[in-house]
Amino acid sequence: MDKGAPLLRSPPFPGIDAAVSQGGTVKVSSSLAPQQIDDLFAAIRDAQVGGCFWAPPAGETDSRTVIRPKSVDEIGPLLSTLSDAERAAALWLLPASVANRTSIRSLVEPGSALFGEVDPWSLLDRDIRLLAHGDDEWLALASIADRPLHILSSGRFGEPGADGALLRSQVAQSLSRVRYRNPFTGQDASIEATIAQLADWRRTFEANRNIIAACGFSWWKRQEIARFLWTPRHALHFFRSERQAIRHATRRGGAVAVWPSRVSAHMPGAASAKHVPLIRVEDGFIRSIGLGSNLVPPSSVAVDRLGIHYDPGGPSDLEALLAEASFPPSLLARAEQLRHTILAAGISKYGGDSDHMFPQRQPQRSLVLVPGQVEDDMSVQLGGGGLSSNLELLRRTRALEPDAEIWFRPHPDVDAGHRKGLVRDEDALDFADRIIRGGNMARLLEHIDAVHVLTSLTGFEALLRGRDVTSHGMPFYSGWGLTRDLAPVPERRGRQLTLDQLVAAVLILYPRYLDPVTGLPCPPEVLIQRMSDGAAHNRLGWVTRIRQFQGWLMRQLS
Repeated sequence: MDKGAPLLRSPPFPGIDAAVSQGGTVKVSSSLAPQQIDDLFAAIRDAQVGGCFWAPPAGETDSRTVIRPKSVDEIGPLLSTLSDAERAAALWLLPASVANRTSIRSLVEPGSALFGEVDPWSLLDRDIRLLAHGDDEWLALASIADRPLHILSSGRFGEPGADGALLRSQVAQSLSRVRYRNPFTGQDASIEATIAQLADWRRTFEANRNIIAACGFSWWKRQEIARFLWTPRHALHFFRSERQAIRHATRRGGAVAVWPSRVSAHMPGAASAKHVPLIRVEDGFIRSIGLGSNLVPPSSVAVDRLGIHYDPGGPSDLEALLAEASFPPSLLARAEQLRHTILAAGISKYGGDSDHMFPQRQPQRSLVLVPGQVEDDMSVQLGGGGLSSNLELLRRTRALEPDAEIWFRPHPDVDAGHRKGLVRDEDALDFADRIIRGGNMARLLEHIDAVHVLTSLTGFEALLRGRDVTSHGMPFYSGWGLTRDLAPVPERRGRQLTLDQLVAAVLILYPRYLDPVTGLPCPPEVLIQRMSDGAAHNRLGWVTRIRQFQGWLMRQLS
């Protein structure tokens, strides 16, 4: 590692400039106050970033002394300074290039050395003492982690004999002199924002760390899915065969990511028999600029280890967040701001013509929207409570809203000729006053008073806009006190949530996002800004055009 590398730096995303620092330094006019240093170090400790935080963990060890010599030649002299007890308790961190040298094995007890890069926090989280040189970044991180130190030589982070306060000040000055960079815009960034971004990436890597195989992913999604599930520690292998995916995961001791609707009903049992975890991946709630059925890759996905959000028959990571998570004021403020940004930008899961003219509503009547769904979609099959018919949903809505004006909006995938759920216009008009096609869903929701849904994400988007929502099924946003629920609510639900608590879990804590410009994992605010600016684009446009022609042909044949 370059000895002059910034302490806070980005992981090595393949083929992407993810740098969080840039050339030049910031002129620091005065030293940071002790409270400022405390706050800065606390943020880094909580995030566990700095140095090669993405490297493999150290693993289990009873060592209480960690030693990082500059060279192999230092091992002997350093050993002579240690007591027998310290030698027995020492863990040596050495370059990978010397791992096979016989001289090392003769000096160091077997199992008492680690070779190559190691996640510093996997050791600094423990009760250890560090011996390192003054220009070693582990020295700075140990100071931040408040671990006892012995400095072997002078360097940018400290000098032998320096007291704790002086060392902390020197480390803080080194951090504050760096010019930080927003990796999505290239503009200057604060150190606080940089720490937060690195923390987001760390959480993603931790969640991905044992996902080593993937199955059930269409070829046109694989590049994006590999980015969502990327980790610096190993490569993700895609398999067409479920058996081969499970075999690979069994051999490597890892998990298999699956797209639930594209694997067999037998795969969960087969994986369980081999003690292989299945990680379910689905579209996120702010998807992309086009239809998945038109082969537009997603810009957001949900990655769930417990189940999947649209299946109320069992727990999911999202349900656990909604039922148990704490929502600190800073998170709720972020959720509120994100909600306002989404509304101002007119963002919906699927885009559309924002200039589309919707018909005039009838005066003196409540206006209710019924969004059609794909009838064989897994969210309908699992969360519909036995109801899957768009026509039956319309009939039930009319029975509940006899005096309302009802607009029916067919699902765009169904209208495109790709999926099941077609309702003939003349049949829909037996219960609906109008059939609405085209236009942006976000703009349409501005016109209506309420929605009746089965499991459609439209219900969640309506909640964002303060509309009344009646759920005939049990979507993920039902059962938390914000909707009128006609289906039985699982006992796992029932916690009363505010809208911003729902938004915090559903749009910030649960999904993954990918910046369509840089290809980097990003927070939701970046994706929303890209979509608002028109910077989001479909990298598989030529495939989408072929798929659109296929849909047109199927409609003609039907």
